[in-house]
Amino acid sequence: MKVVIVGGGFGGLRLARKLNNKKGFEVVLLDRFNFHQFQPLFYQVATAGLDASNISFPLRKIFQHSKNVRIRLGELKQVVAEQQKIIINDGNELAYDVLVIATGAGTNFFGNQQLAAKAAPMKSTIEALQLRNRLIQNFEDAVTATDEAALQKLLSIVVVGGGPTGVELSGAIADMKKYVLPKDYPEIDFNKMKIYLLEGSSETLPTMSDKSSAQSKEYLEKLGVTLLLNSIVKDYDGQTVTLSDGNTIQTNTVIWAACIKGNIPAGIQPGLIARGNRIKVDRHNKIPDTANVFALGDVAFMETPLYPNGHPQVAQTAIQQADNLVKNLKLLQNQSGMQYDFEYHDKGSLATIGRNLAVVDLPKLHLGGFFAWLIWMGLHLMLIVGVKNRFFVFCNWLYNYITRDQSLRLILRGIVDPQKQDQHLQQVHETRL
Repeated sequence: MKVVIVGGGFGGLRLARKLNNKKGFEVVLLDRFNFHQFQPLFYQVATAGLDASNISFPLRKIFQHSKNVRIRLGELKQVVAEQQKIIINDGNELAYDVLVIATGAGTNFFGNQQLAAKAAPMKSTIEALQLRNRLIQNFEDAVTATDEAALQKLLSIVVVGGGPTGVELSGAIADMKKYVLPKDYPEIDFNKMKIYLLEGSSETLPTMSDKSSAQSKEYLEKLGVTLLLNSIVKDYDGQTVTLSDGNTIQTNTVIWAACIKGNIPAGIQPGLIARGNRIKVDRHNKIPDTANVFALGDVAFMETPLYPNGHPQVAQTAIQQADNLVKNLKLLQNQSGMQYDFEYHDKGSLATIGRNLAVVDLPKLHLGGFFAWLIWMGLHLMLIVGVKNRFFVFCNWLYNYITRDQSLRLILRGIVDPQKQDQHLQQVHETRL
């Protein structure tokens, strides 16, 4: 049985590893990157806490001793289900017996092209590096800024979205403001630096418990983050954030951590697309009206009695769905009917806000503060792929904790910020004219 898995994220990688060296299975893992990305720590790359290589692991390294798993680099462009094949961006085709779509989710700007062009997303390692470049370049520009209004824009950072990513990113930037930046830039008065966290609902971490929401709000305010709850961004032109209530914020940097939408390839019937741009699947993760096409993780929308609006788009959902799908694929291989219905087991949720500050919701327990922070670190270390990566992440964290510093604040000119690139191309065009 030839199984083509599209996407090397938590779900796709888990499925490929579970099928690794299993008799009767020929596995092709297709991804547009040749490495697995540990998304929960993108914000630490963006804030110079970790190197990008620490949270990225080559897919070919994982399967270099595999007898049946092969890696293909490319992007899925179209599913042709009636011919049991997919078309890749280079024009090549891949035939399959079973197709598993695990393409994850991307940034959702709700169709606002202005926001998409000007705000900084953070859904890949490259985007995290681009954000790091932008943040550090702002401080470099602030050193020589003579206009007070221009200086304030450079020192004002707006994070949109009060979920785990937005909360963790805001806390990390606040830690930099307190412990690191004054040493790097003694010329700048960082009392003028403003960090805004905008959330459309009435609380931060709205998907977690009330205790976690309240504690995260308390921790963020303690770190000096300005919380603007019940605030929805209407527009951003690169200089001014306009809110739905008419208020504005002057800033050069808006980080979009608000919402995500599934990455759905062409070839999926419109009637199978559910809320959040996700593909409808049954309890076996099979897409309706197909015989052998499945979807799992962030891109899959499964209704169950316990989760009528779909499962949370977190790593554990993708991992558990992959484990369940493996059992059903083995039955399918033996020409038996799939028998294992998926049921999500919530093992808890957690978020870190800053140094020694985190919140953890377990099924029957809530923790906050230092012990929650230790649990957060331990869990993330276990989930990172590769012993070497775990070792380097731990060493980085230990060094950061002892010294309150890090030496990764690099501006890599080859990592192009799309906004800066557009400005540069426009300048070149005007010069040639």
